[in-house]
Amino acid sequence: MGVEGAEDAGIYRIGESLALVETTDIITPLVDDPFTFGRIAAANALSDVYAMGGRPVTAMNLAFFPACSLPTSVLAAILAGGSDALKEAGACLVGGHTVEDNELKFGLAVTGLIDPGRVVRNCTARPGDLIVLTKPLGTGIVSTAIKAEMIEPEVAAEATRWMTTLNAQAAELMVACRATAATDVTGFGFIGHACEMALGAKVSFKVELARVPVIPGVAALIDDGLVPAGCYRNRQHYETHVSGNSGDPLLPLFDPQTSGGLLITFAPDDARDFLSRAAAQGLFAACIGEVEPAGGTPIVFI
Repeated sequence: MGVEGAEDAGIYRIGESLALVETTDIITPLVDDPFTFGRIAAANALSDVYAMGGRPVTAMNLAFFPACSLPTSVLAAILAGGSDALKEAGACLVGGHTVEDNELKFGLAVTGLIDPGRVVRNCTARPGDLIVLTKPLGTGIVSTAIKAEMIEPEVAAEATRWMTTLNAQAAELMVACRATAATDVTGFGFIGHACEMALGAKVSFKVELARVPVIPGVAALIDDGLVPAGCYRNRQHYETHVSGNSGDPLLPLFDPQTSGGLLITFAPDDARDFLSRAAAQGLFAACIGEVEPAGGTPIVFI
């Protein structure tokens, strides 16, 4: 699997029962604390391996640093945050590269391992499947408010908690519960990534808007106009793929996420098994809709 589809990572077979998962991601700062930024960036980069059902094993740092305007202690803290996330993931940092740049950016190139027969693709949802989301939405809106210094500390802390949370446990559980398809919700927002899944599988996602989880406080930030430009770009690009609802209630669903949750489809019994086991493990998971045969728009809200 490579660039010909909309998969989250490339897959390269190296044996009958073993393949590599290859991905990379780089972001600009979303929070003020450099250690936390490094951890968010690493969690975000690792997420694509988890979305395929893989296990990350190695990573390489990719740092772009304005050495003339920031002390190197900031870079050290960012790298420490990334290393902290890798340690939790059980992955080994094997090197990297730093470029002097005017804008601070950080990310990882990640390699994972997977059984080729157990790859979870994003284009294989089936009519009758249930749809599950493993993190609430709104981190792009919250990050915009953080940069504007117009946010309550508890809202910022909640969003940061989700962005620094690895998708490792959710990924392991989705494979055990026989997920039919999955992706992670990132820059294209919930609606963009759900559209990719629905269009790839030639189905429609019927989503109950009231059941889609959103970080508390995001609605108030939207009312204050703290919405990133990427949210409006996503809406402009994907709104023709959506029916059943419109306007501001959908803005958090167009919001570009960083280190977002997994969007997964399961056969109904497997979905119930996943939700039950997730609850027992203290993992967040919400069943938000079901997959239907294609007809009308890829995403239908009720």
